[in-house]
Amino acid sequence: MNSTPPPPGRDDIITWLTGLGERPPGAERIDSMELAWLVHQVEQRYGVELSDDQLERMATVDDAVTVLAEVLTSHV
Repeated sequence: MNSTPPPPGRDDIITWLTGLGERPPGAERIDSMELAWLVHQVEQRYGVELSDDQLERMATVDDAVTVLAEVLTSHV
């Protein structure tokens, strides 16, 4: 039985990012500090490392949802 959680959605990612500090409502872009925090959260929860190419593609919350879904569904 696989106990890996499903890939995070928008709400999950926004919640993780607010763990770093308050974000303006509706903020879409992910800055470098938020990206580092997001990568840390993903590595802790899912045990995967993201490539530089994948990191470069995560400029917005929606980008992060897309990239993480790709990575985590191919990782299982």
